[in-house]
Amino acid sequence: MPKRLEGKVAVITGGTEGIGLATAKLFVKEGAYVFITGRRQKELDDAVKAIGTNVSGIRGDVAQLPDLGRLYDTVAKAKGKSILFSPTPVLGNLLDSMRGDATLFTRRDEVEAEWRIITPIEEAWAQLPPPDFSNYAAGSEGPASWHELLEIRGSAEHMIGHRD
Repeated sequence: MPKRLEGKVAVITGGTEGIGLATAKLFVKEGAYVFITGRRQKELDDAVKAIGTNVSGIRGDVAQLPDLGRLYDTVAKAKGKSILFSPTPVLGNLLDSMRGDATLFTRRDEVEAEWRIITPIEEAWAQLPPPDFSNYAAGSEGPASWHELLEIRGSAEHMIGHRD
């Protein structure tokens, strides 16, 4: 029975640990040749060894365009077209942009114009005293006032979890 990824090439960012490493192992098991990336050479070498065959490690940081360009060039020269798997969704968008589809990216002049608007606002806020804001702990169910509002509206029974 043929393997599902027989003859395919996969590029897996963050392939030295976690989801990336598990995906690389699965793809190789399913017949793909896999390129994994990682920033630290030792972890990259360990991951390549753990995966075994049909794998190459390419050191680099995919958040750095020169490294991403080198990754793209290396894979293209060695294997041609490939599957891209990235636990970081933005990498797929960067790769699309490198291929000429910048649909999801804002142009530099637009970003600079936005910062010209936002910077004076940030600077003005920095001069103001901190507002009286009753915050709540991260991971909690929110402020008590939220629970009170839900009880008033009769929706507290739809909440997941409970409060003490």
